[in-house]
Amino acid sequence: MMTNFQSEQPALLRSRFTGWKVLAVVLVSFAAGSSLTANLTQVKEVRAEDHRVFELMMYHTLPGKVPELESIFRDVSKMQEKYGVKVIGYWVPNEDPAWQNTFIYLVAHPSREAATKNWAALHADPAFPPYRKQAAEILERKNGEYNVDEVYMRPSDFSGLK
Repeated sequence: MMTNFQSEQPALLRSRFTGWKVLAVVLVSFAAGSSLTANLTQVKEVRAEDHRVFELMMYHTLPGKVPELESIFRDVSKMQEKYGVKVIGYWVPNEDPAWQNTFIYLVAHPSREAATKNWAALHADPAFPPYRKQAAEILERKNGEYNVDEVYMRPSDFSGLK
């Protein structure tokens, strides 16, 4: 019986040694693959331009006049593009009664200075005053002033839109 045990022992050692070789090959392959993948798929940090700003505009209209203002902006949007006023989007709130007479849009500017320059160019265009007059007639007023909220914003460091 001793002889049988002794003859089986090298086979047992061989199978253990083969298992360690397989494990070593797997670990080395995993490490090499991980290293290669990490280099190929490095996450590049998205940075906002240093001076880029967004401008949120909220126009409050007289009751039921949002569709009319929307129509005015449909035409004005072509002029805005011409003068570098890059509108991200226009929105009309759906269900909240508190916002039913509100028209909202968001503009991206390379800087506050560029915003000032682009708005001035748009407003100086001789084709613009009729649109301003149409809008003025349907905007709500508070204390004699048009009820328009304008907020310049910077993107946060974790914002998807920069």
